[in-house]
Amino acid sequence: MAEGVRPRVKAPKSASAGEVVVLKTLISHKMESGQRKDSDGNPIPRSIINRFTCEFGGEMVIDVTMEPAISTNPYFEFEATVPQAGEFVFTWYDDDGSVYEDKQAVSVA
Repeated sequence: MAEGVRPRVKAPKSASAGEVVVLKTLISHKMESGQRKDSDGNPIPRSIINRFTCEFGGEMVIDVTMEPAISTNPYFEFEATVPQAGEFVFTWYDDDGSVYEDKQAVSVA
């Protein structure tokens, strides 16, 4: 994982079957636009999170394409239905080819 990049997820550990839950995610990432220069005048390479996805049981819940103007440390809050016990898989894709992932298991009460 790149230095300083850290995904964080807040999701319930249990829910009722069919319940709609709120999921919150944030990834600590400086989001370099590629338009700035370092102290020696060299361009700083672009490095942004360009896509975020969330899946549950292999089914896509959300798929977001981000543009270069996205803010530092992008935050997403969204709702998802928990059909049965399973696992949410949250994935962030970086311009440099890095992929960051976090998982949250949900039991059905």
